[in-house]
Amino acid sequence: MKNNAPSKYTFVELSFEKLLNIASSITLFLIGAIFITMFHSSLQAIREFGIGFITGSQWDPVADIFGALPFITGTLLTSFTALIISMVFSLSISIYISEYLNNGMFRSFLKSLIEIMAAIPSVIYGFWGLIFLVPLIRNLEMKIGVMPYGVGIFSASLVLAIMIIPYASAIIYEVMSMTPKDIKEAAYSLGANKYEVIKNIILPYVRTGIFAGIFLSLGRALGETMAVTMLIGNMNIIPENIFSPGNTLASVIVNEFAEASGDLYFSTLFEIGLILFLITLIINMAGSRIIKRMYRPAGEK
Repeated sequence: MKNNAPSKYTFVELSFEKLLNIASSITLFLIGAIFITMFHSSLQAIREFGIGFITGSQWDPVADIFGALPFITGTLLTSFTALIISMVFSLSISIYISEYLNNGMFRSFLKSLIEIMAAIPSVIYGFWGLIFLVPLIRNLEMKIGVMPYGVGIFSASLVLAIMIIPYASAIIYEVMSMTPKDIKEAAYSLGANKYEVIKNIILPYVRTGIFAGIFLSLGRALGETMAVTMLIGNMNIIPENIFSPGNTLASVIVNEFAEASGDLYFSTLFEIGLILFLITLIINMAGSRIIKRMYRPAGEK
């Protein structure tokens, strides 16, 4: 029996390792298949317009003139604006729950409320933005002297910021809870107050997790479709300012795919999807690189 035990456990371990390898290979295959499909469907537009498709600012399907620059600009402007707004609240919520709330009913309620926010369908956020937020933004625009569209980059960014707060705050809270208690207690014993412990101990210790939450939220923001489509104004122009209407890569696909006619029109929409795929991939890879560099032990090159 003793001689058979090692071979039995070795067989189970090898089988489990092969299962993990298969699962990982399937994931890589799916990503590659998506890229190949998008690229193949975009070939006609790539051959027709080349780099001019990315740098072009005019979108006129009737005249077969296609330029994706307004959508790229709208996507990046909306996503990064939402990210900046959301990170202020995400970090504040995480610090408040982790360091200022003791275990109790209110803490559990607040955590459950944040989790519920992540489960609300995006179309609900879009309806809420149209009914509640757009009139407020329109009044603000009238007071500051800009065209009172109501809908636009700013409105879409605000709703998008609310939508991505749960993702970032959940990650930041979890990494904050992993801060060793003995380090915090040592700081308190030396006379540090709670603000000093948070600033000098906790935040430097969890900075990698904070950046992970930031890039996860950014990936979520880049691909958001319904709420942004309902609030951004859907104008195929480069936004003049943050209050101007615009469009994103995802929203133009939703708005025009059903009415697209002709192989070239379809191919341009697939190329827009390919651009969105590549932007998301590049940002995620850059985020992973930054996080690895931040997590690298001192002295390691």
